[in-house]
Amino acid sequence: MNTQLNTLISLVFVLLLIGCSSGKRRSNVSQGTGLEINSKRGGFQYKTNYKGQEAGPGLVFIPGGTFIKGRVQDDVMRDWNNSPVRVQVRSFFIDETEVTNMMYLEYLDWLERVYKKADGAYKNVYTAALPDTMVWRSPLGYNEDMVNNYLRHPAFRDYPVVGVSWQQAVNFAKWRTERVNERLLEREGYIEKGVSLQIESLSPGTEFNTQTYLRAPDKVYGGNIADKAGRNAQPRSREADSSALTYVKRKDGLLLPQYRLPTEAEWEYAALGLSELREYNSYRGKKKYPWSGDNTRSTKRKNEGDQLANFKQGKGDYSGLAGWSTDNADITAPVRMNPANDYGLYGMAGNVAEWVADVYRPIVNNDVSDMSYYRGNLYTKPAIGPEGKTEIVDQVEIETMPNNKLNIKSLPGEVRFVEVDSIDSKLRPNFDRAYNTDFLDGDDQSKPSTLEGEMYKFAVSEEGEAVPEQDQVKSLISDQTRVIKGGSWKDRKYWLDPAQRRYLPEFMAADFIGFRCAMSYLGENSTKKRPRD
Repeated sequence: MNTQLNTLISLVFVLLLIGCSSGKRRSNVSQGTGLEINSKRGGFQYKTNYKGQEAGPGLVFIPGGTFIKGRVQDDVMRDWNNSPVRVQVRSFFIDETEVTNMMYLEYLDWLERVYKKADGAYKNVYTAALPDTMVWRSPLGYNEDMVNNYLRHPAFRDYPVVGVSWQQAVNFAKWRTERVNERLLEREGYIEKGVSLQIESLSPGTEFNTQTYLRAPDKVYGGNIADKAGRNAQPRSREADSSALTYVKRKDGLLLPQYRLPTEAEWEYAALGLSELREYNSYRGKKKYPWSGDNTRSTKRKNEGDQLANFKQGKGDYSGLAGWSTDNADITAPVRMNPANDYGLYGMAGNVAEWVADVYRPIVNNDVSDMSYYRGNLYTKPAIGPEGKTEIVDQVEIETMPNNKLNIKSLPGEVRFVEVDSIDSKLRPNFDRAYNTDFLDGDDQSKPSTLEGEMYKFAVSEEGEAVPEQDQVKSLISDQTRVIKGGSWKDRKYWLDPAQRRYLPEFMAADFIGFRCAMSYLGENSTKKRPRD
């Protein structure tokens, strides 16, 4: 009897296994060909056990969704430069706080060790990255202590870095990408332990670069990748030479996308923290600030009456009365001083306004694109040399801006990128040019070749005759004008609304503007798995 029962149980168990396996695709067998994947005997190799993109250092995951972008509350300025539009934002990562002085000093320290000691134009790389500390000066105010101390003194280490232009913020994000991906390769054994800390041994062109590693790995580290290869990169056969090194590829999913400035839509969506208003598939009302309610003071019993942001409360009132209603900051404040919003992000209102990626235009046109809206696309591709190989930049490229500040265009060791041409865009229904900043911006005269990128200039008289250049009236809005989001310590509470937007040329800086980085998320819209039927 027991034998028959055991046999019956075993048969049921086998049938259950067969039933389960028949409804689920085996990850080690190709659905297209039935061939084995990742076999030790050869064949197609692919990372079938990929668990999803990890968050880079300092980043917080923001699940994508739809929201109303633009002003839906007050418009006391009467400029109405951000009409409400519904847009979709894809999931992404964004910094928990603004980039701090200490974070930026780490960047400067690295550049000083690698470039400042070098000869010629390489010294300018460090100079070009220095924040403009003179933004603190005021003809009728004493702030020399801030000019001399704000960036480097440890008392301000956790304060947001200011005096940084949009161009400097972009270059910081590029540098951060390389350091983070180099650390990941080191962690996984593709690069020797400690290589990322050997800064003193580097010289211009011998540092790590992600695009170079992916597209021309034999040229990374100035062509000395074999000397830095870790255990997992070494050839399996002892007879193999350095050309047989194992490199991480995109399909391995290890290297992270680039750190970058968030788009205006991403920043506004993250600042609002709308998830606390979500009810099933709709939002319960609107939000004026990153926190609940229409007031800037806390309503919680524990800290009732405390200010929820660092902003200018009135003329000559940057903090409130000492010992009573003060917000504990007359200028900027530590990045985590005020409570985080519902996404866990600090400083999305007040403290400092922030650069975002977009080129500024008064009107947001979502008639063409209501998905991941962004203005400023420049489509490029890697330059390919006569031998069919990816070209690498061999010397530093620096340009001088209209205010005599320097901008780093490219560094040695990077992949050289060029704009896509007519061959790449031929008969494409989605784009027909490389330069898209002027796309459908309402100005027929807009061209990237106009003087210093200036746009919206009145270059033709009413009679249709050309106007001499010295008599042309030019707008402050140009292809070099970038969007600024959020209020600051210098602004009244009107600017704390995440929908507000301002602009400034990308090569200029101010004592009330900082920035934070973002990163695209690759994969499903959410990191949390929903139950399947």
